[in-house]
Amino acid sequence: MHDKRKRSAGESIFNALMFLASLFLLWSAYDIAGFSSLSSPGALPMAVAFAMVVSSGLILLGNLRTPDRDETRFLTDILPPVVIVVTLLIVAYGVLLVPLGFLPTSVLFMVLSIMFLRRGGLVYAVGVSVFSLGIVYVIFRLIFSVLLPAGIVPEGEILAYFRGLF
Repeated sequence: MHDKRKRSAGESIFNALMFLASLFLLWSAYDIAGFSSLSSPGALPMAVAFAMVVSSGLILLGNLRTPDRDETRFLTDILPPVVIVVTLLIVAYGVLLVPLGFLPTSVLFMVLSIMFLRRGGLVYAVGVSVFSLGIVYVIFRLIFSVLLPAGIVPEGEILAYFRGLF
């Protein structure tokens, strides 16, 4: 009993990208140690990547054989503008994290995200961001001693000043 499933917008492209990514991973796994032995470091990654190639290839073939498309629209139903904007904000955060450092990049990311997603005011966004980031900073930097990218903020000098007070 076969159902008449219809293809969604962008599904074929996504499946093709997954197939190509699986082929790349198989090639990368082969570069680890080749086919030298079953106990080589690349054996398990090659087996997993091969399973990915086979399964993504079968899914892609099945998808390409599906003639009909449903009524979904790519930029409305699959990838709406809000997802694109937040993704761009995340990419910008990743790019700016090392040169600017954790504190300014995180404040900037949180303020812009809150203002965009909540459509609220600057004062609210800055307040929530600074408060949240303060809690995160105390927990990770001071309690757990996680090293965060310093960047343009002289974090070491600031911490030394506060340690000197106590």
